Amino acid sequence: MTGIHTSGAKHLVIASGRAHPALAEEVARELATELVPVTAYDFANSEIYVRYEESIRGSDVFVIQSVTEPVNKWIMEALIMVDAAKRASAKRITAVLPTYPYARQDKKHKGREPISARLMADLFYTAGADRIMSVDLHASQTQGFFDGPVDHLWAMPTLVEYVRERIDPLESVLVSPDAGRIKVAEQWAMRLGGIPLAFVHKTRDITRPNQATANRVVGEVFGRTAVIVDDLIDTGGTIAGAVRVVLEAGAKDVIIAATHGVFSDPAPRLLAESGVREVVVTNTLPIQPEKRFPQLTVLSIAPVIAKAIEEVFNDGSVTSLFDGAY
Repeated sequence: MTGIHTSGAKHLVIASGRAHPALAEEVARELATELVPVTAYDFANSEIYVRYEESIRGSDVFVIQSVTEPVNKWIMEALIMVDAAKRASAKRITAVLPTYPYARQDKKHKGREPISARLMADLFYTAGADRIMSVDLHASQTQGFFDGPVDHLWAMPTLVEYVRERIDPLESVLVSPDAGRIKVAEQWAMRLGGIPLAFVHKTRDITRPNQATANRVVGEVFGRTAVIVDDLIDTGGTIAGAVRVVLEAGAKDVIIAATHGVFSDPAPRLLAESGVREVVVTNTLPIQPEKRFPQLTVLSIAPVIAKAIEEVFNDGSVTSLFDGAY
């Protein structure tokens, strides 16, 4: 039987959806186990079928699914996998969603709008998930949407370790792409040796998705390497605009660090042509060849997810993994 056995009756099972199996396989290797065999396919009318090919009765099941394109299909597959595990008498089910679906729809901007991030939490709870695990939630309050434990993992230590080796703290500045992410930027600046902090002032039209205008940089960036940090890069307009205003303000060069590389069109072209030295993301999402560009570096988030799974399985502390980052 696939999985990790302990001296007691506990049995850990890692299952993967079809959205990003490479990440799930890497997580399983980190845990010195293998993925449980799962049959999954689409019917002619696009409905999804899922079946676990081994018994998971009494097991601690972790269903890993990255929510990439087509988003709604992979959400549905994950829900069906959770439901199938529940009906197969799994003891505990954790939905491991490296990217939380509909994370940016976490509040109402105008009347008669949904709070879709809350709906996602309700759907996974109804399907049978006992807990949710995700990396760098767009807004921390999303943790309160789920009626059960939510393990909020951080990619910051992984990204900081990489970026630290590529900058001189005495000649660098940490730049938040907007004022709303200053708290996260402060933690980045501290972990990079107490480098100065700046932010990009921008305006956003809430009636137009993925539209924001970077106006000016607040803070001193002249002659410095600017490290711009964000949780995700989607169409790339905001982050490319931030690169533009930072370079116009006299920055020596720019490094971008973000957790989730969505890279919807035209992000790869915008970033490649922006003048940025390097764009560093993690592999919470699969990045297809057509979305890659010369300045892109992809770091693995698998060790972080694997350690968190191990802590949950052993009833340990996930928070302790992040050295006070919470």
